[in-house]
Amino acid sequence: MMMEKFNGTSEDYFILLGFSNWPQLEVVFFVLILIFYLMTLTGNMFIIILSYLDSHLHTPMYFFISNLSFLDLCYTTSSIPQLLVNLWGPEKTISYAGCMVQLYFVLALGTTECILLVVMSYDHYVAVCKPLHYIVLMHPQLCHLLAVASWVCGFTNSAVHSLFILWVPLCGHLQVDHFFFEVPALLQLSCFDTHANEMTIMVTTSIVVIISLVLILTSYGAIARAVLRMQSTTGLQKVFRTCGAHLMVVSLFFIPVMCMYLQPPTENSKDGGKFIALFYTVVTPSLNPLIYTLQNKD
Repeated sequence: MMMEKFNGTSEDYFILLGFSNWPQLEVVFFVLILIFYLMTLTGNMFIIILSYLDSHLHTPMYFFISNLSFLDLCYTTSSIPQLLVNLWGPEKTISYAGCMVQLYFVLALGTTECILLVVMSYDHYVAVCKPLHYIVLMHPQLCHLLAVASWVCGFTNSAVHSLFILWVPLCGHLQVDHFFFEVPALLQLSCFDTHANEMTIMVTTSIVVIISLVLILTSYGAIARAVLRMQSTTGLQKVFRTCGAHLMVVSLFFIPVMCMYLQPPTENSKDGGKFIALFYTVVTPSLNPLIYTLQNKD
């Protein structure tokens, strides 16, 4: 049967199917996700408040860590409350306007985190490879400029993608086989062949992710060379503590994103995609504070 064209007005709504295929597990998912969300809120708020109150932590590294913590708070809050509401009761709807807002912020905050992780790797590079010039190179004005640039780039990139998605004609079945709005899930609702759109999204995401990874690996390549020349055991331990935490965070962020976006969509990947998305939206932001606090004696 031919589907009706979807108007895409503020009065329309979508049904987020989420984990409806496993209704017996929805309560378990609700409890686990709520625990991780509370861990994310508590851990990241702790880092932000402590970094602000303790004058010893008024350094570029902790400035960027605080930015990352605030980013994780915003990122999880853009999707998890809606997911918890959908898991708790039978009502699993979201308005078209709510869909577009969620899509915009998920894209914006995800891209911002990608760029911010690159900035943090540059900060580590300067700290290890140019320690005598660190205070001069990483002065507060530059740190604020790099942080603002990360946020501006992320939100600008999201605006372009969101406008692009708005032009995609949708059909009236209203059911989204996901627990929140991402571009691949929304493209599945299109009335027309979206292969070109999917390839465009995959290429643009690949560019952002690959360039970011190349810059991060370049920074750590230089750090590795500097470490090999070090004679001090104390210096080595400090480098491994600082850089090890960041590398773990980078791995937890980039590996799921690459699995999600940098492979052609298939029917068999839908359920797997949900769990990958659940990992980087729920688990990763809750682990970041633990990684930085456990690996850093400050």
